Amino acid sequence: MLRVGITGNIGSGKSTVCRIFESLNIPIFYADEQAKAIYKNYPELQAQVIDLLGPDSFLSPGDINKSYVRNAIFNNPILREKLNQIVHPFVFHDFDIWCQNQFATHNPPYVIKEAAILFESGADKTIDLAIGVLAPLETKIQRVKSRDNITTDEALSRINAQWNEEKWTPFCAFTIQNNGEQPLIPQVLEIHKQLLHKAANPDLFPQKFKP
Repeated sequence: MLRVGITGNIGSGKSTVCRIFESLNIPIFYADEQAKAIYKNYPELQAQVIDLLGPDSFLSPGDINKSYVRNAIFNNPILREKLNQIVHPFVFHDFDIWCQNQFATHNPPYVIKEAAILFESGADKTIDLAIGVLAPLETKIQRVKSRDNITTDEALSRINAQWNEEKWTPFCAFTIQNNGEQPLIPQVLEIHKQLLHKAANPDLFPQKFKP
């Protein structure tokens, strides 16, 4: 049961890469989206977040106030870390259940977990190897500005709030250049080919990469 992680800084284009893998019938677990959904499934998680950030953290029971939470933790790394410590164990648990269901019902050659903060959150401990999606800083800034309708300074602040690529890239088994110059599909197909080989030959799994 090969578990693969995909990570990359905001604006790197992880979602585009994941869609290519999905076209190859590889199941994708979107950790960030799942983190927003689990509040409805775990009332105890909602209670812990309210204790940390206050009742305005939710618009209604189970409905996270994304804007409020983002503003509360964005410039407060200590508070952001405390929130991550609360939320991520629930996401890890959901990922484990999801993997078991995928392998039991569909038996794919491997599955992928997409996470923006794969290493920062400790989610790398839930996978066998990681793929990093890389893009030039200016490209990331332009993508974030266009997507979120924000200023250059705001986009740069969001990018700088994450680990920079130089810190986490050494722990990736593969990297994909999403710079607009190198085609994505051939890169993904080559990695897919290697992952199929690893899945068919478990003894070839590399040692898990850790920061």
